[in-house]
Amino acid sequence: MSSLLPQQSQPSRTAARRRQRSTRLSVAVALLGLSALLVLGAVVSGSFLLTALAGVVAVLLGGAATKMTNAELADSRVEAARDRAEQARAYAALTEHKTAENMAFALDMRRKIAAREEVIVGLEKALINSQRLMFEQTRKLGAEARRAEGAERSLSDSEDRAADAIVLVAELEAEIDVLRAELTSWRTATPGKRASSA
Repeated sequence: MSSLLPQQSQPSRTAARRRQRSTRLSVAVALLGLSALLVLGAVVSGSFLLTALAGVVAVLLGGAATKMTNAELADSRVEAARDRAEQARAYAALTEHKTAENMAFALDMRRKIAAREEVIVGLEKALINSQRLMFEQTRKLGAEARRAEGAERSLSDSEDRAADAIVLVAELEAEIDVLRAELTSWRTATPGKRASSA
């Protein structure tokens, strides 16, 4: 807010100086015009003395007008230099402010980038651990599948052996039944043979 106050009061000072300058230039132009009228009046009068006196006064008035114009030019140059110096200071302050903003932005971005890189490193570690865990689980699952497959084969073999044993038991039972029948028929036939042989 304080930087705005000098800028607001400066145009009023500049306007006052411009009015003063234009007054100086107007006076200088009026002096030149007056000197021209004096010389013209003296020439019209035809008097050598009046013409010489008007010439001297015209030179003096021209010198005064030149001095006023030179002073005006010097003041305008000083004022322009002062304006340029103020602009340079304002630009320097603005540049310093922008540089500070850029530094703050760069630091903030570095901090954010570092935070993101830290998150990425954490995620990469988590991914590696997940992949390792998945590999171990896949290996265990494969081993379990192989064991289950072996158990199924073993169960199938056991079932086959049990079926073979059942068939064998059935065959043996049938053979036993045949042998019993033969034994029974032999026993029943044997007493008759014994009787006839006796």
